[in-house]
Amino acid sequence: MTAHRSGFVNIIGNPNVGKSTLMNVLTGEKLSVVTAKAQTTRHRIMGIINGEDFQIVFSDTPGIIRPKYRMQEGMMNFVQASLIDADVMVYVTDVIETPGKNREYIDKIAGMNVPVLLLINKIDLTEQKKLDALCETWALLLPNARIIPVSAKEKFNIHAVSDTIIGGLPEGPAYFPKEEISDKSDRFFASEILRGRIFENYRKEIPYCSEVAVESFKEEAGIIRIRTIIFVERETQKSILIGKKGIALKKTATEARKEMEIFFAKKVFLETFIKVRKDWRNNEIYLKSRGYLVGR
Repeated sequence: MTAHRSGFVNIIGNPNVGKSTLMNVLTGEKLSVVTAKAQTTRHRIMGIINGEDFQIVFSDTPGIIRPKYRMQEGMMNFVQASLIDADVMVYVTDVIETPGKNREYIDKIAGMNVPVLLLINKIDLTEQKKLDALCETWALLLPNARIIPVSAKEKFNIHAVSDTIIGGLPEGPAYFPKEEISDKSDRFFASEILRGRIFENYRKEIPYCSEVAVESFKEEAGIIRIRTIIFVERETQKSILIGKKGIALKKTATEARKEMEIFFAKKVFLETFIKVRKDWRNNEIYLKSRGYLVGR
């Protein structure tokens, strides 16, 4: 009988290299918000894959940045924690960024005593000669890593990633019930879906100064009733979110509702309100309530 394997597989990397897309492809679920804008992911999101003889607990983390707000400090704490509790570490780069960016994290990974995968993403955007040179450079930077070129968008080489991860997991029982797909609640995913629509539909500072809270989530026969609040920092940002005659907010809320209905496989009634909370990105009490600051 094959021994059961289980463990935590943590995904880190710089913004916009495709970590969240990779997480969604590996789990087969849209658990992480994916947009073209940097810093879309704010929390550490776990996605669970189960097989008869294995359980993989993936963690998608925020892109590595230099914090400017207390919120971003909390985001980087999620990244730091992922360096400590990994059974398999996955560092994601792509064919666009310069190898060695944020070298301190690469050096930490190079010193880890767990299996390390270096995934070079977006290989559909380059040619073989350049890819070979990238692989050689990364082999020098992370000599302990198994390098796998992938295209998360095109789902190329994903099976090789999954097989390598399973082979690197320690033997042990499952950490979560086999039917679970994430450690996050339905409320969390509802808020993330709406926040993702804000990232897609608005420009400049609006996506980054906005936070979505689910005030109520009531599941009834045939329908889920969700009441959300979008927090911004200034009245002018509130006006931009609403748009002329409320058209911008209506468009965003409608798109979010339709996406929620697909995610929850149920009809959704969505209410969306906007409130101003000045400087919420530096408000420790609020950030604790939203899960950005832990153990403080």
